[in-house]
Amino acid sequence: MSKLSYYTAEGLQKLKEELQELKTKGRSEVARQLAEARDKGDLSENAEYDAAKDAQGHLELKISKLEEVVGNARLIDESGLDASKALILSKVKLKNLKNNMVVDYTLVAEEEADLASGKISVKSPIGKGLLGLSVGDVAEITVPAGKLQFEILEISR
Repeated sequence: MSKLSYYTAEGLQKLKEELQELKTKGRSEVARQLAEARDKGDLSENAEYDAAKDAQGHLELKISKLEEVVGNARLIDESGLDASKALILSKVKLKNLKNNMVVDYTLVAEEEADLASGKISVKSPIGKGLLGLSVGDVAEITVPAGKLQFEILEISR
């Protein structure tokens, strides 16, 4: 059974672009490598040819997996989400009660998470701990470093 994954329009577009890139440029590059290796003579003892065939196998496996992910991807409809609660696609302003540091995160699907740009997965410990909470709520979240307490200061879309 295939697993459904939920994406923003931007995240799904990136996946489709990566798939297209692999199918066009990736396949043509592997074909070029195979042709070069084939031109070097005896295929039974040609390490370059074996390496190119392995690369082709890895590429086709990656394409196959990506096609499955794209096929099972669903676009998130923001209009049906409650803006007063921390849900996927919410922008959440948090205050760490231990050190009074304020941070902003956007809750996204696991595949779109990018901490450098402030996007955390709803499946991460902090993301899970925030889901369903409202402004003013305090989330006590267990992370590898211990327990953290965050007060939700603001939620927006």
